[in-house]
Amino acid sequence: MTSHLDPVFLARLQFAFTVAYHITFPAFTIGLASWLAVVEWRWLKTGNPLYAQIYRMWVKIFAVAFGMGVVTGVVLSYQFGTNWSVFSDKVGNIIGPLLGYEVLTAFFLEASFLGIMLFGWNRVSKRMHFTATLIVAVGTLISAFWILSANSWMQTPAGFREASGGMLLPTDWMQIIFNPSFPYRFIHMVTGAYLTTAFVVGGIGGYYLWRGWHERHARIMLGMAMIMAIFVAPMQLLFGDMHGLNTFEHQPVKVAAMEGIWETEQGAGLRLFAWPDQIGETNRFEIVIPKLSSLILTHDWNGEVKGLRSWARADRPPVALVFWTFRIMVGLGMLMIATGLVALVLYCRKELFTTRWFHLWCMAMTPAGFVAVVTGWIVTEVGRQPFVVFNVMRTSETVSPVAGEAVAASLTAFVVTYGLLFTAAAYYILKIIGKGPDSDTMEDDAYGSHGVKKPPLVTDMAAQTGGKDV
Repeated sequence: MTSHLDPVFLARLQFAFTVAYHITFPAFTIGLASWLAVVEWRWLKTGNPLYAQIYRMWVKIFAVAFGMGVVTGVVLSYQFGTNWSVFSDKVGNIIGPLLGYEVLTAFFLEASFLGIMLFGWNRVSKRMHFTATLIVAVGTLISAFWILSANSWMQTPAGFREASGGMLLPTDWMQIIFNPSFPYRFIHMVTGAYLTTAFVVGGIGGYYLWRGWHERHARIMLGMAMIMAIFVAPMQLLFGDMHGLNTFEHQPVKVAAMEGIWETEQGAGLRLFAWPDQIGETNRFEIVIPKLSSLILTHDWNGEVKGLRSWARADRPPVALVFWTFRIMVGLGMLMIATGLVALVLYCRKELFTTRWFHLWCMAMTPAGFVAVVTGWIVTEVGRQPFVVFNVMRTSETVSPVAGEAVAASLTAFVVTYGLLFTAAAYYILKIIGKGPDSDTMEDDAYGSHGVKKPPLVTDMAAQTGGKDV
């Protein structure tokens, strides 16, 4: 019986679902690990127990998110063999080592010190615990380095040769790792992860202030989050522009889809909104700012921007999806910048921690980073289609010889399982947030003045003498 289900489409849909689900957790933990290191450093620097209490609350959330990221990341590796075996066979000599280095240099590093970070409080010295937090934070960045290097190579392949049978073999590992788009993608993604964490922390801080809970802790959370919004969100706009210029150089068809430009134009206008019609090769409705796309992409009012008709129909990505997700990502970035500017004004007026409507706004912006990251990845991955390795290997040529029904069944299982996992993780995280920082815990009472753990007897005697060392 002939299958009516397209295995290529279903394999792409399954990988898109699992990678979109997975990426939300690393995007959060990369920023959260670094923020926890800053919080612990502030505690060590100031001795203020509020920082320690904030740390101990958020490290529990980090543990849940980190675990979810590990579990969902393993699934992606298996899919290379189940749904994309031809891709694995032809590109494994390049992608395999890059992913292997991620495990050897990042995952093992994180796993080795994660236990100290999570369970070492009052069991190791302050400095050792802080060192463990720093190592885990660095490990998340190293992990991002290798994963983004592999993905960037698929976008802008370099340092390889094609052998018989279409197998790709490495010729220069430095060109492979530091391929033309890698630096821009890496800094853009890491900055996006930091902003994701900042707006989650700011949203929870705003929630506490709005409810009148844990106000001293909430001021620290919201204040630190808005520092990121004030300084890092505008930087992300700059990094995004640099990334866009690099994409315009190496993947102009993707940029044409992002901009919704069908005909090659001198002095191309910026389509703020449009309804791309891929079949009719036109936009049914559009609002255009004259010449602005040329200025952004070429730094010349009359610069040339190639239209989608410059490429064969079979070589164009799905335009509408790329066009709209790009605008969602950019729109959220502009809202982040606006949030930082408003926070700066309120801070100068000494109203940052008392303006309730702003706290509500921060709560509404809590998921903004996640949405921006996912839509950004859609632009990146869908905009590369119909190629899995840009201009080298088509996606349709790399799928496993698996029936569409089998892929559909596994996709259904993933949706159900991931839905249950997300529900359980969200329930636990919300319980942690509902409880808030434990203000009754004296985190410093088990340490001596030099960060060395005291014997229990000495600790008890100190408690009986008003907390003074004996």
